[in-house]
Amino acid sequence: MTRPAQVVINLSALRHNFSRVRSLAPHSKIMAIVKTDAYGHGLVRVARALVDADAFGVACMDEAMEMRVAGIVQPIILLEGLYSAEELSEINHLELDMVVHHEDQVRILEQSNSKTAAKIWLKIDSGMHRLGFDPVDVKKIWKRLKSCAAVDPDIRLMTHLADASDPASPMTTTQLALFNQTCTGLEGDRSIANSAGILAWPDTHADFVRPGLMLYGISPLENSIAADHDLVPVMSLQSRLITIKHIKKGQSVGYGAEWYCPEDMPVGIVAAGYGDGFPRHAKSGTPIIINGKRGQIIGNPSMDMLTVDLRNVPEVKTGDPVELWGKLLPVEEVARHADTIPYELTCAIHKRLKIIVDD
Repeated sequence: MTRPAQVVINLSALRHNFSRVRSLAPHSKIMAIVKTDAYGHGLVRVARALVDADAFGVACMDEAMEMRVAGIVQPIILLEGLYSAEELSEINHLELDMVVHHEDQVRILEQSNSKTAAKIWLKIDSGMHRLGFDPVDVKKIWKRLKSCAAVDPDIRLMTHLADASDPASPMTTTQLALFNQTCTGLEGDRSIANSAGILAWPDTHADFVRPGLMLYGISPLENSIAADHDLVPVMSLQSRLITIKHIKKGQSVGYGAEWYCPEDMPVGIVAAGYGDGFPRHAKSGTPIIINGKRGQIIGNPSMDMLTVDLRNVPEVKTGDPVELWGKLLPVEEVARHADTIPYELTCAIHKRLKIIVDD
C-alpha cells in the first residue's frame, strides 16, 4: 500500500487568489512571486496556471532556467540579481530581468562588453536594510546605469516593505514617503507592495505589485487567516490514521515522554511527520482535522508519524482521512502553534510526498 501522506494542490484556488490581487490592485501589473518552488506549491505548475501574470519573480538562475525550459514566456525577474560576472551572458540569453542592489553588480555591468542590454530593476533600501542602495546614493547609481551600454535605458525602481503585515505600524508610511522622495525626478515603473501591502496599504500599489503568500491562499497580515481576505488555500497536507491505541491514565506518549495521558484514552497514529515537512516544534494542542472533526496533536512529532488525541473524535477508525492544514484547518493557525510562520511550513514540504493536482 502506498504511504497515505500527500499534498493536494488546488489550481482553481490559485487562480481565484490571483483574481483577488487584480481586484485589489486594478491599476497595477502583477509580478507573481514563485521563488522557492512557488513556496512549496511547484514552480512550473504554478507559473503555467498563472497565464495572466505580467511577470514572475524568482530568487536565482536555476529557478529562472527551469521556467524557461518549461516554456514560460513572461518576463522573469531575478530578485537577488546576478551573483557573478559569468552569469550575465546566461541572463541575457534567457531574456531575464534582474534586480541591481549593490555596487559590485553595477561595476559588472559597466565592465561588460555584452551586445545585449540587460533589463534592470534598481532596488532602493527604504528601511528593510537587507538589499538595496542607500537613498542618498540612488540618483548617482541611476545615472551610472543610464549611461551604461550594457543596460536597457528603461530602468525600473523598487523597494521592499519591512512591516506591512502590521496594519497599525507606522513603518510602511515612512518607507513609502522615503521611496517616493528618493525616486523624484527618476523615470521608470515602480514596485513597492508585497502581499501585505496589496491587502492593507493601497498607497503602495504603484505600477507593479508583487504578491507571494496571498497567491497561495495564506494571509500575510497578523492575526488573520485567508478567509478574512477572500483568499482560498491552495495547498492541503493530508494523510490517514494508520492505527488507534488505547492508552492508560498516566502513561506517556511520544519521544521524550513529555505528554502524559490524563485519563484512559484513545490515541491515533497519523502517517505524517517532520520528514514530510510538518513542523517538529509543533506543540501538544496543535489542531488537526480527523474525519472532518477537530482533534489535537499530543507528544512530540516524529519523523514519519504524529500522535493525536481522539477523545473529541467519536467513531473514528483506522484509515480515516486526516488534514494537517488546508481548507478545513488554516496553515496560519498551525504555524502559530509551532511558533513559526506559514512560509516556513509550505516551503518545507518534502519531495517524497505524493502530489495530487486538482484543477
